Amino acid sequence: MAGSDAGQGHSENWTKFVAKCLIGGVVIASSVSMLASYNGAQLQLPIGIQWKRKKKPVRVYMDGCFDMMHYGHCNALRQARALGDQLVVGVVSDAEIIANKGPRNSLNERMIMVNAVKWVDEVITDAPYAITEEFMKKLFDEYNIDYIIHGDDPCVLPDGTDAYALAKKAGRFKQIKRTEGVSSTDIVGRMLLCVRERSVSDTQNHSSLQRQFSHGHSQKFEDGGSGSGTRVSHFLPTSRRIVQFSNGKGPREDARIVYIDGAFDLFHAGHVEILRLARGLGDFLLVGIHTDQTVSASRGAHRPIMNLHERSLSVLACRYVDEVIIGAPWEVSRDMVTTFNISLVVHGTVAESNDFKKEDGNPYAVPISMAIFKVLESPLDITTTTIIRRIVSNHEAFQKRNEKKAESERRYYEDKTYVSGD
Repeated sequence: MAGSDAGQGHSENWTKFVAKCLIGGVVIASSVSMLASYNGAQLQLPIGIQWKRKKKPVRVYMDGCFDMMHYGHCNALRQARALGDQLVVGVVSDAEIIANKGPRNSLNERMIMVNAVKWVDEVITDAPYAITEEFMKKLFDEYNIDYIIHGDDPCVLPDGTDAYALAKKAGRFKQIKRTEGVSSTDIVGRMLLCVRERSVSDTQNHSSLQRQFSHGHSQKFEDGGSGSGTRVSHFLPTSRRIVQFSNGKGPREDARIVYIDGAFDLFHAGHVEILRLARGLGDFLLVGIHTDQTVSASRGAHRPIMNLHERSLSVLACRYVDEVIIGAPWEVSRDMVTTFNISLVVHGTVAESNDFKKEDGNPYAVPISMAIFKVLESPLDITTTTIIRRIVSNHEAFQKRNEKKAESERRYYEDKTYVSGD
């Protein structure tokens, strides 16, 4: 009997198991059938069961020349990124810039700058100056762009039309607020003013000139014969803007902290590349930004072109930088190394001065004595001085070209007048 009962129980269990498998198979088959017949309509699931669909990231696009890149460009990219999940940036080609306004920095340098901005996810090279219908379709279809972004300042093409008219018509345009107090034209004006003031007289009151550059006092500047007042700096720093640019994270307790300092005036591709190398040597990159007075004392009363807070924002926007010291001391002291738990102090081979090579008065004497100083081979042979020379030369060539064009036009109309009078 016991054996018979056991056999019967085993048979019942086996029957239940087979029944469960059959029912499960029916449920699975039914589910597969439901999914197969689902053609994009809203799927109605039983109460208590939630359909988790992965959210598609919102991709936004912003373009520009990004020539003479400054913290205003970075702030625009920051605002654009906030309107979506991924920011794709189009960098206008050299050929397009030459046709429309004339380049100051090469495409390679401009690409380095844009790629280094921490809010940028993807970069499109050789973007057109104006968004055509063909390119807009490419953005939507190939790059999966949801919205095209631009500032609230007008962008008018040579024929007088709105460069973003097609995007607006398609309902795929969003606008951000332009950063006040800075523009590429303004910065070029500062450089030209700097060169002019430096060449006027060596007996100029340098301390007075430095105060004008650092605090934004107005001076008259002749640009192409039009007497227009050029203010050296319009920027008014706020704690909110600094927080917006900051990473907001400190180093781990066991982090290897690398320190590099400098003026970082007219933040350029050379700066970006040395910061990239420095960041690769540790876990946390701390950058010291020297004060306007310190920069002026070492490089002349005409410098810096950008004031301390402008320079700090440009450096903070770089993806390789974790934190900055706004107004860092000229000399790296032992107390400073201890306070910030610095593991390594670095300096590039390409620099405005060779103070790091001096035996006396070397600002890195302490980290050298502690065997925590390293000289890095600079990837690019670019300094702020070479940038200034390039910009001034480009500006002079542009003016001469415009003068020749104006003279040709004048002669043309004189000839026309003469013929019609005859």
